[in-house]
Amino acid sequence: MDRTLANTLVLSMVLGCSTALMDALVPNSREPVVNVAVVFSSSSYSLHIRSRLTYQSFLDMPLEIHPVTVVVNDTNPSTLLTQICDMLSSTKIHGIVFEDNIGTEAVAQILDFISSQTYVPIISISGGSAVVLTPKESGSAFLQLGVSIEQQIQVIFKVLEEYDWSSFAVITSLYPGYSIFLDVIRSFTDASYFGWEIQDVLTFEMTQDMSNSKLQKLLRQIDAQVMIVYCSQEEAEFLFQVAEQAGLIGPGYVWIVPSPTVGNMDVPPISFPIGLISVATESWKMSLRQKVRDGVAIIAVGAESYFKTHGYLPMVGRDCNSKTPSSVPTNTFYRHLLNVTWENRDFSFNKGGYLVRPTMVVISLNRHRLWEMVGKWEKGIIRMEYPVWPRYGSFLQPMSDNRHLTVATLEERPFVIVENTDPSTGVCVRNTVPCRKQTNSSE
Repeated sequence: MDRTLANTLVLSMVLGCSTALMDALVPNSREPVVNVAVVFSSSSYSLHIRSRLTYQSFLDMPLEIHPVTVVVNDTNPSTLLTQICDMLSSTKIHGIVFEDNIGTEAVAQILDFISSQTYVPIISISGGSAVVLTPKESGSAFLQLGVSIEQQIQVIFKVLEEYDWSSFAVITSLYPGYSIFLDVIRSFTDASYFGWEIQDVLTFEMTQDMSNSKLQKLLRQIDAQVMIVYCSQEEAEFLFQVAEQAGLIGPGYVWIVPSPTVGNMDVPPISFPIGLISVATESWKMSLRQKVRDGVAIIAVGAESYFKTHGYLPMVGRDCNSKTPSSVPTNTFYRHLLNVTWENRDFSFNKGGYLVRPTMVVISLNRHRLWEMVGKWEKGIIRMEYPVWPRYGSFLQPMSDNRHLTVATLEERPFVIVENTDPSTGVCVRNTVPCRKQTNSSE
């Protein structure tokens, strides 16, 4: 009898320890669980992400997260659509975090379409799908941790204004959104008091089918030394090859491109010229793991807000093949995702699905062929760390900073008339005496 009682006690202790261990390893089913699909666009992430991305990776989230890892090996439009729809039909998902650092220009349209049909929120985290969407699909809950073309152009003009590059040319391909790109540039120049001059506007199909001699002749007609380019990364490779042959690459020329043209920043194409200037979000050097956490956090915080309001989690999205209309308003959960604060960072989105108040950086391709931050744009003010151009000698060698001239003056009573800023515009009036306050500042 004593032996039986002892065995019973030992068994109870073992089962108790096993229960405690399982509680530590397995999500607590009594708490609300948010199912988040994390989709990676490359098989290179399969080995080290699949094994590490568990619910324990998100223990600091406001709600319990059950991550579902999906690796998309083929990113052509039809295959991508099929793979995501297959995942949604087999798993009940509250939201999707999409690692979109790829060169497929149709990714944004595909994700926007899937979200509108399934009512599943999709967060793109790498900015690769940040192309022009006009308009968004009705009912779409597609959000991008990137910046719109309009926001990038605003920063580009701040850079131009900082260095008094008032005259420039615009070169575009037929890449989706090029007409909007041109319209936004024209609206900036027309509404500004700065005195911008668009010397040339060239729009043509940048393909290998176009003869180099014809394109060189076209480029040589440009008189401007500052060129703003809008095209895909592949088209930019071809353009810069021909531009170099035409003698338009070097210290005497400034090339500026938005982030869709840069594409993947890890390995810049060999034809991209040293000194090339672009714009990126502040998270451009953030690790993939941190970007994933940001995307998951947006869904988790939004789900928590929804749970506090309604007392239950939002319904999971339907699959792509569902033909029955949803009885739940499509934008109920979506509204809770639009104003999220996480780790003291603001993730508020506008109606276009872009960040409302992003902090952007100005980057330049240095002589080591690495992207380097040369400036920062925040709250409407740009601060350049050092002169972007001219920074390279005749053979693209960096100029020594210790040879820069420094001018020091004694503080005396002013002997020059200094005007205040224009009260209506808040900026200095061109071609007048020095102004008391500058809109932009350089460090």
